[in-house]
Amino acid sequence: MRDPGDPPLSIVIPALDAAATLPAVLAALAEGRAAGLLREVLVVDGGSQDATAALARARGARILAAPRGRGTQLAAGGAAAAGAWLLFLHADTVLARGWPEAAAVFMADAANRRRAGYFRLRLDDGARAARRIEAAAGWRARRLGLPYGDQGLLLSAELYRALGGFRPLPLMEDVDLARRLGRRRLVALAADAVTSAARYRRDGYVARPLRNLACLALHFARVPPALLLRLYR
Repeated sequence: MRDPGDPPLSIVIPALDAAATLPAVLAALAEGRAAGLLREVLVVDGGSQDATAALARARGARILAAPRGRGTQLAAGGAAAAGAWLLFLHADTVLARGWPEAAAVFMADAANRRRAGYFRLRLDDGARAARRIEAAAGWRARRLGLPYGDQGLLLSAELYRALGGFRPLPLMEDVDLARRLGRRRLVALAADAVTSAARYRRDGYVARPLRNLACLALHFARVPPALLLRLYR
């Protein structure tokens, strides 16, 4: 049972071989602990072969194990979280300074118990192409109600469970939950989520978004998730 005096926020981070990025992610969360918001950080490990679990444990996170797959890991973390509010965050996304204030303002509004908040996407790359990706992500979130998983998702535990939580999908788990929320219940938060651009640098700032768009279209066309994952990889 929750004590009303407990900090309200549980942060759930699915991770797989994330030792290179996770320390910076967890360091940024210390600001939330200092602000009295943070109840716990749950790192849900999908079978890492590196030091992911040890690094997370050393930085005060609670470690859970779950079968590999972001949807499966997010679902496990959401089921285990004890906070009245849940923030789902990727293991390569660093919340910018000031994020606790933005989260606190959102959580303080009683109307937002039936809404979800997401952060502004920023990529850790100075390239002009990265700014185009950020602008496209902002448009997609505002107009289509489909924020990227890289933008985080903040919602009450009550709403999360009423929606049925994350489904154990191997891909598009963020899109699936956003569609159940609906565009009118998604709110932009006044803080940035700084995400690794490594995938864009590796795959290309044109090819990567085109592949993502193709996978999104196939998801809407109800292509089986397992087949979609093979195409994505």
